[in-house]
Amino acid sequence: MAPVEEAVTTAQGVSRYLAQAGAEQIYFKYCSTFDSTERGNIGPVTEALLAVLTQEITLACPSYPVYGRTVYQGHLFVGHQPLAESSMRYHPLTPMTDSNLVRFLEKQCSCKVGLVPLREVEAGAAAVRRTVARERGEGNRVLIADAIFDRHIHTLAEAVCDMRLITGGASLGGALVAQRPSIGRGVAHADVRQASGPAALLSGSCSTATLVQVKNAMEIVSSRLLDPIRLIENGDAEIAATLDWASSRKGDFLIYSTAESAKIKEVQTSLGVERAGTLLEDAFGEIAAGLAGHGIRKFVVAGGETSGAVIRALRIRTLSFGKELDAGVPWTYSVDPEGYTLALKSGNFGGPDFFKRAIASF
Repeated sequence: MAPVEEAVTTAQGVSRYLAQAGAEQIYFKYCSTFDSTERGNIGPVTEALLAVLTQEITLACPSYPVYGRTVYQGHLFVGHQPLAESSMRYHPLTPMTDSNLVRFLEKQCSCKVGLVPLREVEAGAAAVRRTVARERGEGNRVLIADAIFDRHIHTLAEAVCDMRLITGGASLGGALVAQRPSIGRGVAHADVRQASGPAALLSGSCSTATLVQVKNAMEIVSSRLLDPIRLIENGDAEIAATLDWASSRKGDFLIYSTAESAKIKEVQTSLGVERAGTLLEDAFGEIAAGLAGHGIRKFVVAGGETSGAVIRALRIRTLSFGKELDAGVPWTYSVDPEGYTLALKSGNFGGPDFFKRAIASF
């Protein structure tokens, strides 16, 4: 996760560029588990975007019902568990210890945070618009919106489709696009040109979903653990050994740091939460660059920070998007530079056989 100041500066620059290019609406997308610390980055970036776009108020809804991410009374749930009682409590970079998003976001913001409760969402788009107007009058500038089912997401999209700035997860973003049918008219999924050779499966996520995916992938491909303790003791040697191991594989392979919550806590205690996360993120970036140097052009990556590290390490600036491998996880092909086929996912996304199906589709 980028430092708050860096995230704010980047968001300000991008939003100014998009506004000058004629963008009518800016959508700030973040993970459906609201990954952030008490300092940010979601709150500070949202406030910065409000200032740049000179907007009084915006909506915040990370809900993604298809993956069991729902918001009720301002509390985020992962399946049947409150966020702070789920595996996200042990996230190495952003341990989520508060399920109340109104309270959690207020810790990050200097402005007041309000709520669009489920009863108003159930009442329809007009009721949501009235709630937004009332909350604006009370001085609230960021509104957490309840949403349990897809119909709630679509109601919210209808209600705020004219809002200049909206924030949330991928589900609300997709619903907003559906409110503007002219955007997608005549646009088809790109035919992703598959790269040749073996695929590198890289997993830096510690989510429950990824734990299962990694376990299933280990049944069909060679695998190697990237151990943060060995990295801190002698990082260069560990990365070199990992690359040597990968170069000797004849087919697809898996490199993972995914671990159970007890192991995560042990590493965090030893290294510190932030150090444990950035250490692995940097290592995966170096490994991806090394694999590319050995001719690897196919990457399937689990974990948001890990995916970002891989993209930066490969110096990929532009991607084209193909068909979905899983809900919210499209195949992509690098346009600048050309030649890479990638599937990049948040740790919590994908079914149990995610890696298996990725391999089968090559």
